[in-house]
Amino acid sequence: MAAKEVTACMIVIGNEILSGRTQDVNLQHLAIELNELGVRMKEARVIPDIEDVIVDTVNECRVKFDHVFTTGGIGPTHDDITAESIARAFGVEIEYHPEISERIQRREAPPEVMAARMLMARVPKGAVLIDNPTGGPQGFQIDNVFVMAGVPAVMQAMVSSFSKERLGGGHPIRSRSIGALLGESTVANALKEIQDRYPDIDLGSYPFFRPDGFGTNLVMRGTDTRLLDQMKEEVRQMIIDFGADPIEEGDPRGQ
Repeated sequence: MAAKEVTACMIVIGNEILSGRTQDVNLQHLAIELNELGVRMKEARVIPDIEDVIVDTVNECRVKFDHVFTTGGIGPTHDDITAESIARAFGVEIEYHPEISERIQRREAPPEVMAARMLMARVPKGAVLIDNPTGGPQGFQIDNVFVMAGVPAVMQAMVSSFSKERLGGGHPIRSRSIGALLGESTVANALKEIQDRYPDIDLGSYPFFRPDGFGTNLVMRGTDTRLLDQMKEEVRQMIIDFGADPIEEGDPRGQ
């Protein structure tokens, strides 16, 4: 019997992402790290700094997925409203966490600057902390919702503190890939037949274009390396049957 899949959703919070002023790089990093912890990223959403939207999105996703990860909106400015929104989503009060407060107060600052910094010490009542190895304020977890900074270096540091035990993940998610100078429409039916034989492996096709032609990269993802290797061999043979040469991972012809 196959192990239960552990699922995740990422919610990117920030008007600056939606406006195009800032490019999100956190999704790729989180997805890769979760793969290693046996957690499958199923959805990602980008939403504005609007309390009602944050509350509704978090409440929808925390029921639908095993884990929800948010980034952004936990800084010291007026539009950093994620902590308050998460507290409202769970129907709890917000409070100053003593451990975060102590960490912030280690660095002296004028009263008005310290007051702004202390806004980052507020977490929903009952939340537990997510460590921040960079030395700054921590993120927090309440139930299955993990709230992290949007700054990539800080977010990545927080993610490094996650463990398989904390997330209840299964086997790491692995991948295999192979390409061919064949169009997606050419191999579509044959790919479906292969996919139907391997319901526990995801088989995706991704076109690439070059000055001298176009082709398709075929990517397989799953937890069973034996099945992955078996599927890859079937895909390789399919490519050969269509009269093309398989392009292995790392071959510049597949770029």
